Amino acid sequence: MNAQAPATAIGRSAHRLASPLHSTDLLLIAFWGLLSLVSLLLHSRITFWREIIAANLAAAVLVWVLAWASRITESRVLRWVHDWAAFPLVIFTFEQLYYLIGPIHQGKDYDGLLIALDRQLFRVDPTVWLARFAHPLLTEALQIAYSLFYVLFLAVGFEFYRNADPSRFRYFRFTIVYGFLLSYAGYFLLPAVGPRFTLHDFSKIDGELPGLLLTPALRWFINAFESIPSGVSSAVAMAGAQRDVFPSGHTMMTIVALMFACRHRLKVRRCLLVLGTMLILATVYLRYHYVIDIMAGALLALPCLLSAGRVYSLLQDAGSAAGYRFAERSQPQRGEQQSPGRRPRE
Repeated sequence: MNAQAPATAIGRSAHRLASPLHSTDLLLIAFWGLLSLVSLLLHSRITFWREIIAANLAAAVLVWVLAWASRITESRVLRWVHDWAAFPLVIFTFEQLYYLIGPIHQGKDYDGLLIALDRQLFRVDPTVWLARFAHPLLTEALQIAYSLFYVLFLAVGFEFYRNADPSRFRYFRFTIVYGFLLSYAGYFLLPAVGPRFTLHDFSKIDGELPGLLLTPALRWFINAFESIPSGVSSAVAMAGAQRDVFPSGHTMMTIVALMFACRHRLKVRRCLLVLGTMLILATVYLRYHYVIDIMAGALLALPCLLSAGRVYSLLQDAGSAAGYRFAERSQPQRGEQQSPGRRPRE
C-alpha cells in the first residue's frame, strides 16, 4: 500500500493539473503528441523534427496556461479566448503538415492515381472540361466564396455562443476540430498537390481564370497560406505546395458546418447554404481539387458526424473517471438531454 502511495499522489496531481482542460484541448494535445511522436520516430527524414516537437510542446503549455488562467482569474476575456483558441490552433496544426508529409513519403505524390480515378468516372478531366465555362464574374464570385471557408465555422460558432448555448457551442467546436484532424490524417495517406499543378500550368492561372477586383489578392493569400511562394515557376511552386488535396477538407468541413446550421435552424443557415454550395463548386472550378477529392470529403463528413459524439463522450468520461470534472460538463439546456456516446440534442 505504501509503495503505491507516491504513484497515487502523482496521479492525483496530474489529474488536478489537467482539470481545466476541456475535450477539445485534450484532442488537440493528443494530436500534437502524435505528430511529435511521428517526427521523433522518422527524424532521419524530417529536417525540422526538433522544431516541430518544441512547437507542439509550447502549444500544449500555452493551452494549459490559458485554461488555468481563465479558471483562476474568472476573467471573461480569458474565458472567451480559451473558448475560441481551438480555431487558430487548428491552423497552427495545419501548417506543420508542410514539414511532415513530403519527407515522410520521400517526395512521392499520388496525383496520378486521383487523375486516373476522375477519368475513370467522367471520361474527362473535370477541371479541363469546366474551363469552357470560365468567366471573370463567375471566377470572382467563386474565389470569394472559396476564401470565406473559415467564416462558415465562425458564423455557426458565434450564433451558438451569442445564444448562450454553451453545450452546443462546445460540441460544435469539438466536432469541427475533430473533423479537421481527420482530414489531415487523409493528407498523410495520399499526398497530392491538385490539378492546378498537374493538369494546368500554375503560372498561367491568372490569365486562364481571370477575375475582377479581389481574385488576384485572394488567390495570392491562399497560395501564401499554403506555403506557395509568389513569382516563381510552376515547378518551384509545386515543390513548395502543401500536400492537402485528398480528401477535400473544404468539402468535408463545409458539409459538417451546414449540418449543424440546418439541424439547429440557425439564422445564418440559408446564407451558409448558398455560400457552402458555391464553395464546393469552387474547389473544382478554381482547380484546387479533383472531383474524387470532393466525393471523398463528402463521404467522410458522415463518419465524422457519427463518431464525433462518441469520441467527445469518451474524453468526458475519461476526465470523470480520472477524478476531475471537465469544464464542458455543464447542465443541458432546457429541453435538452444527453446520453453517453451522443451529442447534445433537442
